[in-house]
Amino acid sequence: GVIDWGEQNRRATELLALVGLREDPETQIRHLGVGKQQLVEIDRALHKDVQLLILDEPTSTLNGTDSQHLLDLILGLKDRGVSSIIISHKLNEIEQIADSITILRDGHAIETLNVKSNGVDEDRIIRGMVGRSLQSRFPDRTPRIGEVFFEVRDWTVRHPQAPERLVCKNESFTVRRGEIVGLAGLMGAGRTELAMSVFGRSYGSYVSGQIFIDGREVVLNSVSDAIAHGIAYVSEDRTTLGLNLLDDIKDSVVSAKLGKVARGGVVDEAQERNAAESYRAGLRIKAPSVDEGVRQLSGGNQQKVVLAKWMFTDPRLLILDEPTRGIDVGAKFEIYGIIQRLAAQGSGVLLISSELPELLGICDRIYTIFEGRITADIPVSEADPETLMRSITTTQKKASTR
Repeated sequence: GVIDWGEQNRRATELLALVGLREDPETQIRHLGVGKQQLVEIDRALHKDVQLLILDEPTSTLNGTDSQHLLDLILGLKDRGVSSIIISHKLNEIEQIADSITILRDGHAIETLNVKSNGVDEDRIIRGMVGRSLQSRFPDRTPRIGEVFFEVRDWTVRHPQAPERLVCKNESFTVRRGEIVGLAGLMGAGRTELAMSVFGRSYGSYVSGQIFIDGREVVLNSVSDAIAHGIAYVSEDRTTLGLNLLDDIKDSVVSAKLGKVARGGVVDEAQERNAAESYRAGLRIKAPSVDEGVRQLSGGNQQKVVLAKWMFTDPRLLILDEPTRGIDVGAKFEIYGIIQRLAAQGSGVLLISSELPELLGICDRIYTIFEGRITADIPVSEADPETLMRSITTTQKKASTR
């Protein structure tokens, strides 16, 4: 009845290595990023003597290298007689790993395809998923980019639990009006840490660095300071940090800036409802009314509510952390359109994504990050997957092309 803690740690270390993690087994889960939490969850399932493994968007939080490692692991389990059901919107991964594909839409099975017999017809799958053809994965856009209005200089931040470790190392970047700027990097590179620390120092311990808005230095000591200066942050974890799942749509939409719908410190319910209805219609949130609980919504519609919540704050800079993670291609297309409309209205957008095609398809310029350092600043016209991969796997900083 006595636990052998040494043996437990040894075994945990072996299992972590199986999914490509090198973390101390005594690290608390809450101190890991969402991507690493996902790998630990998968590891826990693999520890059991399973015959059927059901994986719901297992690679949604992983970069390309880690995703491939996990797919290879699943294929290895298949060779050992373990069956897997994988829920995924990543068609390239489905093509690589699946024996059969069942297409679902609105709770109904549309059709099942045998990969060996039918191959993978992406257009056919997309039509089945969204009920219509998509001519392009990304909406057409003609950028109207203005002057630099947001700048971060020499930003340095320590890890919140390990002060000897720097998660942001002297990083500098700019965003122009109407510009969509990408942040590319491997899991653990420090993209989220940079975004959250800039957003009112909501992550880590600030060491040094400056933030300028319209050429004037500002100090953002809190999230409320950031919101007051027109900065919004859409978290990578919408169900934990982005939404309160006990709220309905109308409560969620106005929650980040209640003062806009309050009189004398009391929320005006009519204004609250009108604001929420406006966003429900404008963002095409699929729900019978704004009284619907956000828990009842699909992932894509939950993400639209999160976007509405931060759009309600009238942001000048919208920071988006993995905004299309775990949602289908139809909802992705709509969210890309929302992002582009914000940019067209003059807002700046800082987009973090682990999907390189997404960054290449929607951004005007891409910064690459490796181990807490910005390694390159690349116009999208000069970028391709190979260029980005080289820059997110090296500490050698390349000349800025700004």
